[in-house]
Amino acid sequence: MEQELKVRSGDACELCGATEGLQVYQVQPEQGGGLEEHLYGCANCIEQIENPDKVVANHWRCLNTSMWSQHKAVQATAWRMLDRLKKEGWPQDLLDMLYLEEEVLAWAKAGREGEDAQNLVVHRDSNGAIINAGDNVVLIKDLPVKGSSMVAKRGTAVRRVTLDRDNPEYIEGKVDGQQIVILTKFVKKT
Repeated sequence: MEQELKVRSGDACELCGATEGLQVYQVQPEQGGGLEEHLYGCANCIEQIENPDKVVANHWRCLNTSMWSQHKAVQATAWRMLDRLKKEGWPQDLLDMLYLEEEVLAWAKAGREGEDAQNLVVHRDSNGAIINAGDNVVLIKDLPVKGSSMVAKRGTAVRRVTLDRDNPEYIEGKVDGQQIVILTKFVKKT
């Protein structure tokens, strides 16, 4: 298996591109074995994957490239690390761009550190529908924008919103070219 992974990876870490200290790493939880459950990674990446307290956020900027890998183990690992680091800011942008097939996303979510469901921040619109990053919403009320003379008019579409990871009542989006914070109780998901 190691030989096949060396060939697949070009004898470099499939996450950061390092060429030293490479080893075979099985992405958990196990799905039945096989090459697609493994990646070829450097000791630095593997140590940080296995020990969240040793993570160096800037090291993972390499995922900007490797998250587009065609190999499921690399995709799942990239998603997990970006999800782990999303409070840094830049990883959330990459997560918003990353598309995974349903089975790969389910595998990635199954292996991330246990987050209690009650600790997850869920954003809901005025009707109770869950708002996800990248969704489009419509304002249901005229909203004066603080620090500006602008008023965001009722019926204005706000495309590709981003979420505040700490407060379920706040989302962000562009209205008339200006990035603003919007209270979720004043929007309807489209």
